[in-house]
Amino acid sequence: MEGISHRTLLVNGVNIHVAEKGEGPVVLLLHGFPELWFSWRHQIVSLAARGYRAVAPDLRGFGDSDAPPSSSVYTAFHVVGDLVALIQSLGPDQVFVVGHDWGAYMAWWLCILRPDMVKALVNLSVAYAPRNPGRRPVDACKTIFGDDHYICRFQEHGAIEAEIAQIGTTLFMKKFLTYRKPAALIIPKDKGLEVSLETPVTLPSWLSEEDINYFASKFEKSGFTGGLNYYRCLNLNWELTAPWTEVQVDVPVKFIIGDLDLTYHTPGIQDYIHKGGFKSAVPFLEDVVVMEGVGHFINQERPHEVSDLIYDFIHKF
Repeated sequence: MEGISHRTLLVNGVNIHVAEKGEGPVVLLLHGFPELWFSWRHQIVSLAARGYRAVAPDLRGFGDSDAPPSSSVYTAFHVVGDLVALIQSLGPDQVFVVGHDWGAYMAWWLCILRPDMVKALVNLSVAYAPRNPGRRPVDACKTIFGDDHYICRFQEHGAIEAEIAQIGTTLFMKKFLTYRKPAALIIPKDKGLEVSLETPVTLPSWLSEEDINYFASKFEKSGFTGGLNYYRCLNLNWELTAPWTEVQVDVPVKFIIGDLDLTYHTPGIQDYIHKGGFKSAVPFLEDVVVMEGVGHFINQERPHEVSDLIYDFIHKF
């Protein structure tokens, strides 16, 4: 991690911690849950070595960035507002954007709301899902998977935080980051996180004890509520984005996903991605890469391949 610099910028009324390295065109790297800028540690070094300025913030609610207390200020509009102000503070009119998990969700909305600021997008794990005007997303999860689906369980303020506290931050990070069942994550209330998420006997080669300890040290300080509030804003996002129903994403896009990623096994998603639905919603979708034997935390599990895939796409522009 040598040569990665850190600073805090006041953007959109919140202090956002940023890690960055390199000189050249800006590549903005957006993490998911339960993650930090640190999830992009390998890509930061790789992209900087190839002539780019890699910039990875802790999104609001995470790590060393501010975590406003109200759960209603973690909508796509709040987070995209942070990203717009961050891009403006970095200098260039346009940047490359790479997102994973919630970072991918927010990257889609950045491209919808401010396509003028994005040269090209590489998104990981979370495909763009056009707004369904007939059903709120959390309600849809309950209908399809039941009340114990993790997104449903994350809705109750304080409940999942208490379960995390019960097993401890370090163990939770080990369990969550190594989850690789190609199926929905179900957390029965009567069993909780301890039983629902397996504890790895040994960590995989791509995740060290030092990595876990870094994540855990930051979440010990910040807590998990900020990150969980993204899930708690899902239905609010649905309400607020009604004017953008049927909108397309009109920037060049590459999409990467692992075949063991739980998101790749949502009912109907593979047909949507591969049989024209995704391309219809994202007309400038240039490439879809399905990586074999890879789970959800793809940028950490296959860091060099993902870095190469990002570079191979953005260097064309």
